[in-house]
Amino acid sequence: MPSFFFCSAPAGVRFRQSGNDGQIFVQRCRRKPLGLELIVQVEQSGAKWWITVFIGEFRHSLDSKGRIIVPSRFREELDGKFILTRGLDTCLFGFTESEWRNQEEKLTTLPMTMADGRAFSRLFFSGAVECELDRQGRALIPPHLRQYARIERDIVVIGVSSRFEIWAQEVWEEYLSQVSGSYETIAEKLVSLG
Repeated sequence: MPSFFFCSAPAGVRFRQSGNDGQIFVQRCRRKPLGLELIVQVEQSGAKWWITVFIGEFRHSLDSKGRIIVPSRFREELDGKFILTRGLDTCLFGFTESEWRNQEEKLTTLPMTMADGRAFSRLFFSGAVECELDRQGRALIPPHLRQYARIERDIVVIGVSSRFEIWAQEVWEEYLSQVSGSYETIAEKLVSLG
């Protein structure tokens, strides 16, 4: 059995690839020019998989057509397109196609008899669009998503592990000012949960 190393990145995450369920363990973690590369071991099959994690904070502006420049660190992982939908806390969530399929799988297991599950699924899926990157790395944010996230011009794109988020700059700064003072308290609560 190979030895495993700790890395401050997602570990112990459920993983499904080609019908092989297994527990993921981070074997090695290193920074790449385009993000963070994790070399992982799938316990059941022993196969190795490479996972890129979105990290960082980038500030941009919308152009006159409502397009953003996707950070160059994220473009290679997106393979020319991504899924964009309503996020939480008044931001937008961006997913690779494979991570979008993971989200779909999780949400379709919610019981239809649960009102909160139906409401969340409706908002999450009805707002979703497939965005394509042009040669300059730009993607159009549709008007309904710009309105939801209160995006007018200045934006912040942040990497959040398996997804990235797009925020109106003023909304992001307001959110940061609210939660930064309680960062340590939040961490302590989360550690006590698991």
